[in-house]
Amino acid sequence: MTSPQPRIGVLRFPGTCDDRDALWALAALDAEAIFVWHTETRLPDLDAVVLPGGFSYGDYLRCGAIARFAPALEAVAAFAAEGGLVLGICNGFQILCEAGLLPGVLRRNESLSFVCRDVPLVVERTDTPFTSRCDEGERLTIPVKHGEGCWFADDALYDELEANRQIVLRYAEPVNGSRNDVAGVVNERGNVMGLMPHPEHAVDPLLGSADGALILSSLVEAARDRALAAV
Repeated sequence: MTSPQPRIGVLRFPGTCDDRDALWALAALDAEAIFVWHTETRLPDLDAVVLPGGFSYGDYLRCGAIARFAPALEAVAAFAAEGGLVLGICNGFQILCEAGLLPGVLRRNESLSFVCRDVPLVVERTDTPFTSRCDEGERLTIPVKHGEGCWFADDALYDELEANRQIVLRYAEPVNGSRNDVAGVVNERGNVMGLMPHPEHAVDPLLGSADGALILSSLVEAARDRALAAV
């Protein structure tokens, strides 16, 4: 039997600007990527969902604070509750934290300046649907571009996440003041992940790095397994 192309939805909010990049990158990695508008109250038949980066609703009030109330987020929350794979990139990470689907909060960068550059990351876990193509301790180079990427958790929450191994990626150098250089986390179940770096901008060596493809291809592979299991 031929392996199916997993169907991955890319959410679009007013102000989202990296949706087309995410769609292109997923398609390049052999997924059937489709757009899902923020007003949808029900998701189409999907194997995974990606919340891309950008500036949903102009980042008014607080990054992700308005998008968190979009009708589609209720559908995404229900999808995740059933074990569906959800990846939030940059603004998508902020939205998932605001919606309570991921732990912690994203605050203004410690420098109070917008950061836009390639950054080195260290892979902490490879037993997730988002990092299975990586090696533990592997260093990845993926760009960031954010003004509110400083991830924070209080002592009790941080200790809990460490104990549960929910921290998946760390910056290998100071970037935005994130607590203990956290760059990406998963929920306790492991099927929802958020990260501030943009893997969709690092899927071709011509862009300076193809390391982002390791993240996205892990998701595509896990989504394909989910599609096969449903056959």
